[in-house]
Amino acid sequence: MPESLTATRPAAAQPGARLGSEIVGLGVAVPETVVTNAPIAARLGIEERWIETRTGIHERRVAQPGERLFELAAAAGRRALTSADLPATELDLVVVATTSNDDLMPGASPRVAAAIGAERAGALDINAACTGFVSAISVASGLIESGRAGSVLVVGADLMTQLIDPDDRATAAVFGDGAGAIVMRAAADGRIGPIVLGADGDQRDLIFTPKETGLTVMQGHETFRHAVDRMSEVTAAAAAAAGIDLDEVDVFVYHQANARILRAVGERLDLPAERVVDCIARYGNTSAASIPLAMEEARLAGDLVPGARVLVGAFGAGFTWGATVIEWGSSNG
Repeated sequence: MPESLTATRPAAAQPGARLGSEIVGLGVAVPETVVTNAPIAARLGIEERWIETRTGIHERRVAQPGERLFELAAAAGRRALTSADLPATELDLVVVATTSNDDLMPGASPRVAAAIGAERAGALDINAACTGFVSAISVASGLIESGRAGSVLVVGADLMTQLIDPDDRATAAVFGDGAGAIVMRAAADGRIGPIVLGADGDQRDLIFTPKETGLTVMQGHETFRHAVDRMSEVTAAAAAAAGIDLDEVDVFVYHQANARILRAVGERLDLPAERVVDCIARYGNTSAASIPLAMEEARLAGDLVPGARVLVGAFGAGFTWGATVIEWGSSNG
């Protein structure tokens, strides 16, 4: 191997080591502006109760003009690094999952890396819609476990309110803005299980954002049906791949798309409601940011204790879906 490549190999990923990956830091950031259902309901000519009944959403955070996605993503990243007690200069890679980047190019990830001072890190974006954060975990885990990276910052960030028609009943009340991040690193005892991913491009027209308008279109009823089916299937598949039964999972952290979807998945799989994180009432659907935001809610509730088994799962436009089982905490205590 050329000397230059050998020199840049992460210290935690030397040849011959059998590596796993783990999460050692978590951080979130949301815009300050809170928008309740009242102004949206008034604009659409509907009752606030209609929104709550159909979505479970009471309010959402909304970025104001001039607020940038990469800045929100960087804020979440800094908090995750602080949680991990890791300097940004030690990161090998920054991965940002988003569908609402500030520009068509460059991607958000190099701007985030620069903003947090990750001077030697590579950077890449992932666009898998609401499944983006799970997909980013998969990419980061693969690079860590193969020895090609030692420490990776994974960010899920979306400003979805910039991609909706405010007069569209199907989307105007559903989406919100936010960012969340985790720090992943190499570990002798891996704590992230097999990651199950799936896709069905034949259903792309049920949720999509055409370039011509930049506004998201969603067929709610059909999307709901597919979401419940795929989320239920991938939950069972991820648990089976991890070699555990669903009743051995301590916390289910799903993409927060709709409270009715969460309930339907829970009922189909006979999951105890108290084990399923539901924070959509406060944030709405924040796309790639929703899983780390839900992780933070679980942490604040005291559910993410060391050793807890956490199943994360998501479904999004594409269609895409994915899930994995994570053992929470560091192998170093």
